[in-house]
Amino acid sequence: MRRRPLLASLPLVPALLSTAARAQGALDKVERKALTLKPFLLESGVVMPEIVIAYETYGKLASDGRNAVLLTHGYTSSQHMAGRYADAKGSSGNAEGSWDGLVGPGKAIDTDRLFVVASNMLGSSYGSSSPAFLNPATRRPYGPSFPDITLVDIVNAQRRLLERLGVRHLVAVAGPSFGGYQAFQWGVTHPDFVDGIVPVVSAPKGSGGEASVKALVDRLARDPHWNNGWYYDNGGITPTLTAMRVATLKRYGIDAQLADTFPDPARREAEIQRRAEGWARGFDGNSLVTLRRASVRFDAAKDFNKMKARVLYVLSRTDKVFPPSIAPGVMAGLKAAKVDADYFEIDSEFGHSASGLDAAKWALRLKAFMASLHKRN
Repeated sequence: MRRRPLLASLPLVPALLSTAARAQGALDKVERKALTLKPFLLESGVVMPEIVIAYETYGKLASDGRNAVLLTHGYTSSQHMAGRYADAKGSSGNAEGSWDGLVGPGKAIDTDRLFVVASNMLGSSYGSSSPAFLNPATRRPYGPSFPDITLVDIVNAQRRLLERLGVRHLVAVAGPSFGGYQAFQWGVTHPDFVDGIVPVVSAPKGSGGEASVKALVDRLARDPHWNNGWYYDNGGITPTLTAMRVATLKRYGIDAQLADTFPDPARREAEIQRRAEGWARGFDGNSLVTLRRASVRFDAAKDFNKMKARVLYVLSRTDKVFPPSIAPGVMAGLKAAKVDADYFEIDSEFGHSASGLDAAKWALRLKAFMASLHKRN
């Protein structure tokens, strides 16, 4: 095998989207896809002989290639952002995509008229080239020797993918968290290729610096199988990743998400543990490091003067990761750069996961923004 296979079951948010949103339009024949790009030049100057980018598509590309939307996903999530897989079996393997309430026929991002591409970012663990891939020079996983990548590299890989698919222009780039980083980066790196960006529960600049990368590596290194990141033939680090995932899910607001379904605290804790273990079996620790390093170096705010796209900036009232208190500074920076930008706050109890779980609370605002972009074309 040249790369890890796509998993049949991805660590998706639960299907708590409104019945009305689901009834509006369904995508029930989603397929997993991947494309190889040769060669690929990184911002550092390193040339990778080839990279693979995994993706999904929804809707149909127009003959002029100008009706496309790119969806970008979060730090530890996947490209499965809408619909259900055609080949999946069982409830867990056929979960709705994380933005299913927003993407589909008649929805805010309307696949009756738009061609939507959801790309697994370079360095992630769901089918795109990453540290778990085999290095063609050694025939062993790249592991910690995977090249340093940046947000610019991630969006440049997406642009190469889009061009191979026949996309000539993007109506919008939209995504939550790390996906919002990508949306901002698209706006300043390829300003003439996109009309609008929708960064959600996110920011235009990374935080934590190299100290947070070191802290992450130190946490992973406590696992007895870490072996300086060469754990692939050494039993793996699933217990450590599980513990880290539990903490992350709680920070993202999973207790509020599960309170109605699991009112008993012990049962709720067991469910959180079950989800964390499922994620830990599929996500690579070295991908965490690669993407964290890219995120702390990310800074699109310094290039706001290059942006031509309109912006809909969306945060969640209860998000502890990107709290609404950061909105005035971001909006002031956009205004100073003369960027056409609006702000919307999701009134949700679901914290960092609000954009998908409370899709109905901001779907109309997103739909209006998408309609305004359509009028510009």
